[in-house]
Amino acid sequence: MSRHYSYIGLGSNLDNPKLQLQQALDEIAQLPGCDLLANSSFYASKPQGPQDQPDFVNAVCLIGTELSPQQLLEALQSIEQQHGRVKKRHWGERCIDLDILLYDDLVMQTDQLVIPHPYMTERDFVLIPLAEIDKDVRIPNKGGLTALIDKLTTSYLITI
Repeated sequence: MSRHYSYIGLGSNLDNPKLQLQQALDEIAQLPGCDLLANSSFYASKPQGPQDQPDFVNAVCLIGTELSPQQLLEALQSIEQQHGRVKKRHWGERCIDLDILLYDDLVMQTDQLVIPHPYMTERDFVLIPLAEIDKDVRIPNKGGLTALIDKLTTSYLITI
């Protein structure tokens, strides 16, 4: 089996968000064929979309994995379901959200999965934690992190 490297975005704004993220990191580390290699600090951020919800806690982690992108997606969705995730509204509140941001330098699009994550370059709560792990990461077809972070118009992140 070949080893791949994937960055995963984590977010929560319900049911003790910091604990939700820590538990999700522990569960990602225990996935078969996966090793948790690094994780960022936790950051408080304003919600995307509807503002009538609590602020989010976000982080990014790097894993080494033998899972395919589809297998990894299914494993992350299983963790979300174990945490009781229910999608009530688009960009709404959630106990846990786990997104594959990057998978090696793969570019792919299916009905279930788009890599790189389609909104990652617009989100401070993804780019800044990602840069904390590795500021030299390049996002396929988008460029380097430093230039992308410089393009952000606003940032409301607070390290917690």
